[in-house]
Amino acid sequence: MKTELNPMWSPCEERIAATNIVRFAAQAATDRGNELADYDELHRWSVNEPETFWTALWDFAGVIGERGSVVLENGDRMPGAKWFPEAKLNFAENLLRSRDKTDAMVFWGENEVKHRLTHADLYLEVARFAAALRDMGVEKGDRVAAYMPNMPETIVAMLATASIGAIFTSASPDFGVQGVIDRFGQTEPKVLVAVDGYHYNGKIVDCLGKLAEISARLPSVKRVVVVPYVHTEPDVSGVTHGRTLKQFLHYFEHETEIRFERQPFSHPLYIMYSSGTTGVPKCIVHGAGGTLLQHLKEHLLHTDVKPGDKLFYFTTCGWMMWNWFASGLATGATLLLFDGSPFACDGDILFDYADAEGMTHFGTSAKFIDHLAKLGRRPKDTHKLDTVRAMMSTGSPLVPEGFAYVYDAIKSDLCLSSISGGTDILSCFVLGNPTLPVWAGEIQCRGLGMAVEVFDDEGQPIRGDKGELVCTKPFPSMPIGFWNDEDGAKYRAAYFERFDNIWCHGDFCEITAHGGLIIHGRSDATLNPGGVRIGTAEIYRQVEKLDEVVESLVIGQDWERDVRVVLFVKLREGLALDDALIAKIKKTIRDNTTPRHVPAKVLQVADIPRTKSGKIVELAVRNVVHGSAVKNVEALANPEALEHFRRRVELSR
Repeated sequence: MKTELNPMWSPCEERIAATNIVRFAAQAATDRGNELADYDELHRWSVNEPETFWTALWDFAGVIGERGSVVLENGDRMPGAKWFPEAKLNFAENLLRSRDKTDAMVFWGENEVKHRLTHADLYLEVARFAAALRDMGVEKGDRVAAYMPNMPETIVAMLATASIGAIFTSASPDFGVQGVIDRFGQTEPKVLVAVDGYHYNGKIVDCLGKLAEISARLPSVKRVVVVPYVHTEPDVSGVTHGRTLKQFLHYFEHETEIRFERQPFSHPLYIMYSSGTTGVPKCIVHGAGGTLLQHLKEHLLHTDVKPGDKLFYFTTCGWMMWNWFASGLATGATLLLFDGSPFACDGDILFDYADAEGMTHFGTSAKFIDHLAKLGRRPKDTHKLDTVRAMMSTGSPLVPEGFAYVYDAIKSDLCLSSISGGTDILSCFVLGNPTLPVWAGEIQCRGLGMAVEVFDDEGQPIRGDKGELVCTKPFPSMPIGFWNDEDGAKYRAAYFERFDNIWCHGDFCEITAHGGLIIHGRSDATLNPGGVRIGTAEIYRQVEKLDEVVESLVIGQDWERDVRVVLFVKLREGLALDDALIAKIKKTIRDNTTPRHVPAKVLQVADIPRTKSGKIVELAVRNVVHGSAVKNVEALANPEALEHFRRRVELSR
């Protein structure tokens, strides 16, 4: 990749001085007795002295709970390390620390439903819901599942579950019946909280039919709580054990206090699910303490969220960014929740929301940014966006052209942070920093407390070259383990088989001269023509900057005892792939990468398959092309798109 001469954005000294991370570094330096000169030094200290760093963060963030005297046991073992083994805390207690009349949450259901909830209101709603759960017999360790959109009732249910010490797990209502069964059928919830329907692009999608089938196929569920959203009084007669939210809370309207059950640091909080495109989803268990501490670090230090800020992330409840976003309550920020299409109201809805509510942090995906650019939208010309000081992007690598578009067409003075981590750690390995410059195409830095390196095939750290993203030391948000994996064999196989005692994340990336990172794609989707490893993101960057191409997907096809690169393109409406466009695509790739990146075949498809969280599924397409089964099409948002890749005669010659 060509190195830019100048950063795209740099914070001014006044802005740097006002950040949480500068305050934290100054406090840490005072405690240590010597100054931490820059971010590199702060990061080195955080990974070399983890006990001191995480203790300092606990104090800086004002974590509510008993910390204990021991910070880390078995710190040389991964897995096997134990953080704060004497600590007792409750996740919900830390998110519900305020009971004032300022806004805790604002909700927009596209342009149809809008309401707000103060911190005092939120506390009371959680108190009532928790009392009703207790009355249903929900206890520590039980599971409560949510089949819900990103709306206040979902966060209320999560906090009520956590207050008891039960375990929360969720999926979004656009999942099909089998996708829900594949997830909740493994984790066996006692209570299911579900919505009656949702809004999408101006239309109402009713969920009661699916919910009736789901409830009949989950024998562990003793109560289904149906939340009204598109119906004033939803008919729950067809839902096994169904009650409306009003009926569920009827006897608990006068509850005003929450009994927070403080549990050990590693007590289970969430069960998350892998994408499940290569089999039944893995059920990843995350602990309350690790989740809380890691999210506080990322919100306070890396994202610079302050009390009174307005934090937004476009996400569904089937994506880990929802859990990350919800933790923003612990900072004293107001959460701006949104459900629906981000392109509702002619594509302006999220920017309307930003102006209307004074949004300070705008969280989205690289695909959203790319699509805005393809549409030629210029929000800076139609909206004020004067309060927005940070934009976060994840889901896939944000290419340099995406950075350029944001600064040209959205806002020139903001910290644009591409971030990357995942469901596996419920947080980020690499992310933003409000005190550092932003370089085109680069993630700004490695996370504090995260000993991130890039390894070559021999397990040696490298710089300026591509390799495997690894973490060489334990961190608090490592999973407790996988559900129903008693001996930990599946957990170890997922992350620790490649390099002994090293977390191998499965990203193909490089550390840049600026100390940032570039993600080139997933390691398991890396192309290997002639034995040379090529990241798929390198090809996507070139192809998708062409006006004719809406989206693309690339795989390696086994061919004549080697691998050949095959590129599928979705074109603008009305366009057809011809020899001239194929030649243009190949020339663009060759001129900007290497001859090995040039696809042997370029084929047009009507649609690109993706997961519910918007990630394209290269491995599923590769399986289809090779005649192998795709084991869990229910994980896909548009499984019918796979048919565009099946038995293509062009791939038989």
